Amino acid sequence: MLRAAPTLAEDGVLALAIDGFTPRTVQQEMATAIEETIRDGGELVVEAGTGTGKTFAYLVPALQSGQRVIISTGTKALQDQLFHRDLPRVHRALGIPAKIALLKGRANYVCWYRLDKAKREGQFPTRAMLAELNVVLDFATTTRSGDLGECDGLSEDAAILPRVTSTSENCLGSECAFFNDCFVVKARRAAQEADVVVVNHHLLFADLAIRREGFGEILPGANLFIVDEAHQLPDLAGQFFGESLSTRQLADLAQDALRESGDVTGARSTLVRVAPAVEDQIKKLRLAVQGAVARGAWPPLREQSAVRDAIDQVAQALDDLTAALDLLAEASEGLAACAARAGVFVQQLSLWRDPEPDGHVLWYETSERHLTVTATPLDASEPLREFRERLNAAWIFTSATLAVAGKFSHYLGQMGLQQPRTLALASPFDYATQGLMYLPKGLPAPNSPEHTRAVVNLAMPVLEASNGRAFLLFTTHRALRQAAELLAHSRFPLFVQGTAPRSALLDAFRASGHGVLLGAASFWEGVDVRGDALSVVVIDKLPFAPPDDPVLDARIRTIREHGGNPFAELQIPQAAIALKQGAGRLIRDIHDRGVLMFGDPRLVTQGYGRTFIDSLPPMPRTRELADVQAFFAQDAAVPF
Repeated sequence: MLRAAPTLAEDGVLALAIDGFTPRTVQQEMATAIEETIRDGGELVVEAGTGTGKTFAYLVPALQSGQRVIISTGTKALQDQLFHRDLPRVHRALGIPAKIALLKGRANYVCWYRLDKAKREGQFPTRAMLAELNVVLDFATTTRSGDLGECDGLSEDAAILPRVTSTSENCLGSECAFFNDCFVVKARRAAQEADVVVVNHHLLFADLAIRREGFGEILPGANLFIVDEAHQLPDLAGQFFGESLSTRQLADLAQDALRESGDVTGARSTLVRVAPAVEDQIKKLRLAVQGAVARGAWPPLREQSAVRDAIDQVAQALDDLTAALDLLAEASEGLAACAARAGVFVQQLSLWRDPEPDGHVLWYETSERHLTVTATPLDASEPLREFRERLNAAWIFTSATLAVAGKFSHYLGQMGLQQPRTLALASPFDYATQGLMYLPKGLPAPNSPEHTRAVVNLAMPVLEASNGRAFLLFTTHRALRQAAELLAHSRFPLFVQGTAPRSALLDAFRASGHGVLLGAASFWEGVDVRGDALSVVVIDKLPFAPPDDPVLDARIRTIREHGGNPFAELQIPQAAIALKQGAGRLIRDIHDRGVLMFGDPRLVTQGYGRTFIDSLPPMPRTRELADVQAFFAQDAAVPF
């Protein structure tokens, strides 16, 4: 007997137990489909439009099933929201006995060993880091979970974090003196004993990658996997089924080796002769690649003689450090762990020197100080399919953005899903009255140097009509910076990505009442501003991936070699899903009203523009500013 839909009905348990609960037909339909998939097995892909209430739609049948469930979310923030807010409310309402656990990657937890070492060393480049250390010390003595996301007064990017947390590379494991008190060990034990475990996609893929190598697992076995924000999985799969090595990893090894040597008599005098050389050669390698584009194909860059020579020097310095660590490995657990890391890195240096692996693209990325080289699989669908089959569990994939013009074929192909059940549920919002799509006339081509200025100029009267309250979303940081200069003297409070942490910018934007926020990629999804604070979203261009992206370029070449059309099969679907994410920032609640403005004339002038339009919520469209002004004056919109 199916129970989920009645539980979510107007007279159901949730309506009686949760204040403000609103029954939705689409929510009940989604819950029923999930319940059937749990009963029958297999895979279900659900696109649930904004406002569907998909979280409750999967939590109810998951808890009612009585099976072991792993729920994976897109970000740590969503993971915390699910575990601390949504899941407890549904759990209490249903009254079903179930153990629930939250599990994050080890870098989210205080590491007692590294915290103790940081405290004893007492050497920090700034007073701010020392203050951060004291905050962590106070937190560690009072917390039960050790989850630094719960540490008040510590920012997400605090400089102290790498000094007081561990990674899979530097963790001492069962050899650690603090093993019995380890927060990561306790969290994993709780997860192993739980009926429902909440993780994020990075941890889910880390678990899959470990299983792939035959080294066991992080997560407990489960009968059901529910993947929320599932549109993120194809890109993440490429990361986790690939391999990478960065100069930052080598620099961290050199620094950790010196830190560990302080506890062993004579060790520091040995390592001080070889560890700094690794960092010196890293700097020379970074200088050798200076002038190259920030992200590109690795083989051509590697063939430059200066780069090859620099790699050889890094390899020699790493060999010298490895030899020294091997001699000292028995002196302490910390030095033994460093020696093991060094041995792994020596092997991984082949990534920088060997030919491109079959079925992979070899590419690099540079930052101000470091270089990362990565081998990414051109197609991760096969390993994804193999793991799902091996786990023998039911799978639910859901997001507001999985289909392109109503079709799931692109997503199914990326995920290796061969015969899943698919379900597309429209948003319950009334877009005909809540929204208006504005496609202004007179825009130059997107590649014109005047494009950003034209978008800002055409957006200004819209901002006047709405009294600010707008997001301006850009496909490049260059356009964002130019727009910030153009709007610097407008009458609206301006909030620009990069000037403050995202959460602080959003809080200030909401509080301003009529602000204008300028954002790039990280503001296109995972941002929820409800109510009057946000009534306009402007998107400058269709979010096609940069044409010089080495991974995209390799995938395009592969599709062409097989007689396909990469623009239609890859680039348009990817851009359409990204556009849906950005557009989805506008209407977040049944009472929201707003205008969605596009600054890309290709939506009207190119035939493929229809694919993008058909992928967006069904709101009226106009090309006239007067209709926008009338919309904000509460008049009916006139479609074109």
